[in-house]
Amino acid sequence: MSRRLGTAPDPGTLDPIERASADELAALQLDRLQWTLRHAYDNVPFYRRTFDAAGVHPTDCRSLADLARFPFTTKAHLRDGYPFGMFAVPRERVIRVHASSGTTGRPTVVGYTAADIAMWSDVMARSIRAAGGRPGDIVHVAYGYGLFTGGLGAHYGAERLGCTVVPVSGGMTARQVQLITDFRPDVIMVTPSYLLAIVDEFVRQGLDPRASSLRTAILGAEPWTQEMRAEIEDRLDLDAVDIYGLSEVVGPGVANECVETKDGLHIWEDHFYPEIVDPETGEVQPGGAAGELVFTSLTKEALPVIRYRTRDLSRLLPGTARPAFRRMEKVTGRSDDMIILRGVNLFPTQIEELILRIPGLAPHFQLVRRRAGRLDELTVRVEARPDAPGERRAAAAAELVAAVKGTIGVTVAVEVLDPGEVERSQGKMVRIVDQR
Repeated sequence: MSRRLGTAPDPGTLDPIERASADELAALQLDRLQWTLRHAYDNVPFYRRTFDAAGVHPTDCRSLADLARFPFTTKAHLRDGYPFGMFAVPRERVIRVHASSGTTGRPTVVGYTAADIAMWSDVMARSIRAAGGRPGDIVHVAYGYGLFTGGLGAHYGAERLGCTVVPVSGGMTARQVQLITDFRPDVIMVTPSYLLAIVDEFVRQGLDPRASSLRTAILGAEPWTQEMRAEIEDRLDLDAVDIYGLSEVVGPGVANECVETKDGLHIWEDHFYPEIVDPETGEVQPGGAAGELVFTSLTKEALPVIRYRTRDLSRLLPGTARPAFRRMEKVTGRSDDMIILRGVNLFPTQIEELILRIPGLAPHFQLVRRRAGRLDELTVRVEARPDAPGERRAAAAAELVAAVKGTIGVTVAVEVLDPGEVERSQGKMVRIVDQR
């Protein structure tokens, strides 16, 4: 565990809403929710059409519980509105657009007014502070810049907090190590899989990653496990803290772990209202139940989203370090990333958790799906650690096969590769390769 455990910030540095009572927060949420529903209905033809079809009107929302009467928004709806059909303000008021990669269809385009950018900067600054960042820190941003929301979201938030930003973006891993060594940043913001690639580059150059200046890593954009956190904290001697967001809702900064507890991500509920629903039925689940995260924006002008289905699987828990805000459990996977193998549900994070328990295996892996006759087969391609003896590989592979069978209940094949053979990602790691 890290020797640099963070402490709670001075209460005087928190936003007033972070110290609010439950009643104060609920009153603010209802007021903002009613505004958002009216704003969406009056200005976005899609919402007027779907509300009318569902037989609901913004005036029907008299309590937070009434939100469940309104229809969902999905990624397909946003794609159908490509490029600017979901905007609720004239295009001339939109000062920036971001977009998804569009690898499975049209990209989803999101827009921001000046007020939206200011709000996003505020919640990102709040997130960085919750993670342990402070004004004056040097923040190394290795999220990708451009249409992806990660880089610019982190950048604006760190500047808003009063930090010095090093806008490195992704890639050029040797240069990442050089700049960390020379500039001595306090905080790094990056995907967890790419941070491990940076750590490997430290070792390749003969440098001790634990001797770096970094004391906080703010990691997001892909699911990662507690075992991955332990690996990163041990190899870098820092605090690894989870951040959550998605471009359709705003980008990173929807929720963040607090460094003093690291027990799930506090959702900034004054701007983003969360629900958990059953992925199959859409029914709202009670507090503490697992299901699919759904978000409604409360303050966005350019692109309000009403009950947006994220496909991320989690559950809602009471607040701890920030009692005003509920926590979301670390995302365990996505409903659309779930592999059904011979009737058994399997997520990449489950495989990652088992890999990190086996000496000799590194947390660089991919799952390859193939079709053999009428049945699917799954092969785990995982790297050996550089210091693992060659004769250990077969035993490690057999151990992983047994662990998957015993824990998840399916049989997989395992290929143990040389260090560096699994393709490194500079953004979100591609965990599933479908060769069917």
